[in-house]
Amino acid sequence: MNNTIKNNRESEQTLNQNTNINVEIIARVFSPYKEKFAIPRQPGIVTAATGKVVLLNKANNIDLVRDLAQFSHIWLIFVFHATHQQGWKPLVRPPRLGGNKKTGVFSTRSTFRPNPIGMSVVRLEKITYINKQVELHISGLDLLDQTPIVDIKPYIPYSDAIPDAKAGFAQEQPSNSKHVSFAQKARNTLDSVQVEFPNLQTLIEQVLAQDPRPAYKQNNSSTLHEASLIDKTNFDDKVYGIRLYRFNIKWRLISASTIEVFEIH
Repeated sequence: MNNTIKNNRESEQTLNQNTNINVEIIARVFSPYKEKFAIPRQPGIVTAATGKVVLLNKANNIDLVRDLAQFSHIWLIFVFHATHQQGWKPLVRPPRLGGNKKTGVFSTRSTFRPNPIGMSVVRLEKITYINKQVELHISGLDLLDQTPIVDIKPYIPYSDAIPDAKAGFAQEQPSNSKHVSFAQKARNTLDSVQVEFPNLQTLIEQVLAQDPRPAYKQNNSSTLHEASLIDKTNFDDKVYGIRLYRFNIKWRLISASTIEVFEIH
């Protein structure tokens, strides 16, 4: 009995040892998303989003990425740098549950975690090495500009893809896609920057099609727009804005299924 108690105490002491580790930032992400609002909630949804991972310090070594170009996709292990100072709670309200129901943080992809670490799989378009700087050019990203990267791993389909996996309340991709239209003023701006930003219109369309408004706004859209036919005070006529690249994009709902971009500056 005494030996059992002793072993249990030793096990507890072992568990409490070395609870902190040091992790170095090895790279930074350069992304079109300049703020958290409207970043897609998962990677790969907005395929028009392109960016790059710039390796830093000792990690800026071409040898580290030898043969990585053989892989079409990579995992980026990163830090939620924009939210980690806000702390975390064991229960969160994920958008997929309407933004009202609480569930355990480990059952979600919430940014508010005990350790503010995320993982994202992105397409690796190419690797460049110019003036002794290694850069990984990527697409389909869902990361805020300047996101710190702490590790990079190749995506391996036979082990990383599990077709019959169960995903609880997030089994299927949300289907509440919105149609996106552009007012003439916005189209004029798109035409004027076409050479420098050839995929800007597609990027805006893909981002807004996901309806980046808060979950409770999305859930009430149909009801509110039906009610608006009688009572205009229920219509969601708020003007929203997102920042992509160097642009501020103003948009609003004009029906339950359509978003209009009316200004880009």
